[in-house]
Amino acid sequence: MNMQASALAHPNIAFIKFWGLSNENQRIPANGSLSMNIDCLNTQTSVEFDPALEADVLIIDNQEISGIGLKRVQFFLDRIRQLAGKNLHARIISENNFPMGAGLASSASGFAALTLAATTALGLELPERELSALARFGSGSACRSIPGGFVEWIVDPDTGETFAQSIAPANQWNLVDCIAILSHTHKPVGSEAGMRRAISSPLQKARVADADRRLELCRKAILSRDFAALAEITELDSNLMHAVMMTSNPPLYYWEPGSLAIMQAVKTWQAEGLEVTFTLDAGPNVHLITTKTSADEVVRRLHRFPEVIDVLSGGPAGPAHLLRRG
Repeated sequence: MNMQASALAHPNIAFIKFWGLSNENQRIPANGSLSMNIDCLNTQTSVEFDPALEADVLIIDNQEISGIGLKRVQFFLDRIRQLAGKNLHARIISENNFPMGAGLASSASGFAALTLAATTALGLELPERELSALARFGSGSACRSIPGGFVEWIVDPDTGETFAQSIAPANQWNLVDCIAILSHTHKPVGSEAGMRRAISSPLQKARVADADRRLELCRKAILSRDFAALAEITELDSNLMHAVMMTSNPPLYYWEPGSLAIMQAVKTWQAEGLEVTFTLDAGPNVHLITTKTSADEVVRRLHRFPEVIDVLSGGPAGPAHLLRRG
């Protein structure tokens, strides 16, 4: 039996952010979140389980990974091996078409692609909901990169199950994410470590308590394609998450001077009538969400900033999918 498969997944940008866990062992988020997959960015991952291997091998972007990075993947693979009842080591080769560790959700697309490829290679044919629920154990936001389009990560109040599901397909709205790259550097404090500090912020409780209201407003904005409403709630949510980071102990400062300059420029552009809004994940790079008709203008304006190294643009993307099996 040839136990190998390859899969592709897209990272996502969250309009309503996940930051903090209510149960770390079970990877239950402190609040629900809502995101859009980004079609210009992807991770392609191939997994081969080989009886001849004496240990797991992980290669990301042509570099063999050891230490904490490898352990994190091994811990996740152990869960899949247990599910399949097979105790074989794997060779994992993963390639990103965007910089890792700079706040572009490489762990989301990486673990989503790994979840689909590894389960398929071991003969597990899991439905989307189960794949999503499983992916969160690798990276919380990976569960949102399994379904396609506009995706909400929910906790079922009746069963306690947590998984992500599409609230609208990729063709629901012709939004474009114009990502201003200010740094390719791997951030010194990753999302996993940063989230553990969230509870130390006096603002986290208020942020979580208001999350359902923000989710409802965001959901309505997407389903009715109301850009002004989306902009208002997206910026508020991003600022709330970064306020929690900055007031954690010890504090986390992901914004750089260029990040703030772009955010301030967006407010000016909005006053001029341009349909654009901003959001930042755990990193300095700024995601400017706009419409297809305004995207070229937004990209042109972003290139004026001396701090901007590059601008990546992408619309809504489909679900994680297999490239090859066997």
